[in-house]
Amino acid sequence: MKIWTSATNKTWIVAVILVISIIGTFLLNLNLGVVPISPIEVVKTLLGQGNENNSMVLFYFRLPRIVLAILIGAAMAISGAILQSITHNDLADPSIIGINAGAGFAVVLYMYLFQSAASDSVFLLPLAALTGAMIAAFMIYVISWKNGVTPIRLILVGIGINSAFAALIIMFQLKMEPNDFTRATVWLSGDISGTDWTYVLALLPWVLILIPLAMYQSSVLNTLQLGDNIAKGLGTHVERHRLFLLLIAVALAGSSVSVGGGIAFVGLVTPHLSKKLIGANHWLFLPITALMGALLLLLSDTIGRNILSPSEIPVGLVVSLIGGSYFIYLLMKS
Repeated sequence: MKIWTSATNKTWIVAVILVISIIGTFLLNLNLGVVPISPIEVVKTLLGQGNENNSMVLFYFRLPRIVLAILIGAAMAISGAILQSITHNDLADPSIIGINAGAGFAVVLYMYLFQSAASDSVFLLPLAALTGAMIAAFMIYVISWKNGVTPIRLILVGIGINSAFAALIIMFQLKMEPNDFTRATVWLSGDISGTDWTYVLALLPWVLILIPLAMYQSSVLNTLQLGDNIAKGLGTHVERHRLFLLLIAVALAGSSVSVGGGIAFVGLVTPHLSKKLIGANHWLFLPITALMGALLLLLSDTIGRNILSPSEIPVGLVVSLIGGSYFIYLLMKS
């Protein structure tokens, strides 16, 4: 009981620090930008006492982007945590095992086939991305099946699927018109600029339903961490639970990619950092991972939006720089 209390107390401390950091970055993001707004003016505008220009900048440009970064960060982090747990592989991530690549290929294919339908892309690209992610996950699971699905086969097949989709993406990009090529490249790099409340509302139901559902499965994830044989001995239906958890991870990653593009490495970095802080008990680990992912993406967007102002760096590139460095560190360490 003492160990549990100690772990719980540490989790609360880490959670409070992360929440304070998210709020601080949130407020900083409202202040900074091409049109700087002082903290006093931000408060007045949020209270409905600001001028029209400040209201437009905050409510129609910055707030939707900030909220979307928080939602995508949390969703991608939980997705990565689930994938690492069910594959027993610390390098599992939606961007590595082919889920992001499947979503990206579906988007590039849509752009290639319907280049004249640019005005409809805002509504159809999310559907295309989610469909591509689901198809990629289906292919990974079916090809991995051999008297059941073993974690090592799942991750190896996922890496192969990722390479295949990446090659197909490049093939179709090379056949695009220059404007469409540029648009696809920016989207694939991970970009949340130009988003509005429509994107937030499109992602919000997925996050509100799937993240609590994933946390509800914490006991199952803890059991699967012990290995398939032990989990079966404890009465867990391993294949059924693994498939269900895989679907949750794919839906979180696919819905996030559908509105934010190919943002990589959030699901790789944040579970590792969370485990180092509070351990691998999923009841405590998953909430911290969600907060960590939200903070990482929000901070990355703040950096990308302001470091070269008035130009912007897509948030996916900033995250990839951080995540790629950490990925190399993990490979060197192992």
